Amino acid sequence: MVQKAKILLVDDRPENLLALEAILSALDQTLVRASSGEEALKALLTDDFAVILLDVQMPGMDGFETAAHIKRRERTRDIPIIFLTAINHGPHHTFRGYAAGAVDYISKPFDPWVLRAKVSVFVELYMKNCQLREQAALLRLQLEGSGHGGAHHEKEPAGLLAELSARLAAVEEQAEALSKQLDDESADAAAVATAAHLERKLTGLRRALDALEPGTGGGPATLSS
Repeated sequence: MVQKAKILLVDDRPENLLALEAILSALDQTLVRASSGEEALKALLTDDFAVILLDVQMPGMDGFETAAHIKRRERTRDIPIIFLTAINHGPHHTFRGYAAGAVDYISKPFDPWVLRAKVSVFVELYMKNCQLREQAALLRLQLEGSGHGGAHHEKEPAGLLAELSARLAAVEEQAEALSKQLDDESADAAAVATAAHLERKLTGLRRALDALEPGTGGGPATLSS
């Protein structure tokens, strides 16, 4: 059973949060509300999120300050942030949003379909990264176990390797399809870069797996994170 991704919605106005939930409900993921920057930072202490939708104009800690705190924390610095703002202050204001670490900056009122499409890309990338971490963990277990078994364990590692290879092939196929989709849609540079990073990690995992195949002569492989 595939676990749903969490999406953090940060806005001090309940009606705006309700509108975001209505737009993103079709993605069938877990939507988490935060009505302030402080509340958002508290939620980020315990849960992992695929993407954060962050309102810029909030009383107290505004969106820029909240983003700065998010980017300073090692646990949360890589979570994509999409800024939402009701006021267009011009290029300088937009630049400040990107400088604060946002991957996108959308002015209200925004096109619901566009927002949903942008969020779905980061949710899909998050899911692929989760799958990749699971495959890497399985492979590490296999690497650790391969040094302890005798002749009676020969068939079991071979079966595990075949299963790992098949699972990895499925993730590779999905990642390739996602990259093609991003190319076709002229997606944001940040999304394309994230997809490219995912493909590099997949390539490293495939090499490590190939090194374990009988007859390759490969020793224990080192996995990069």
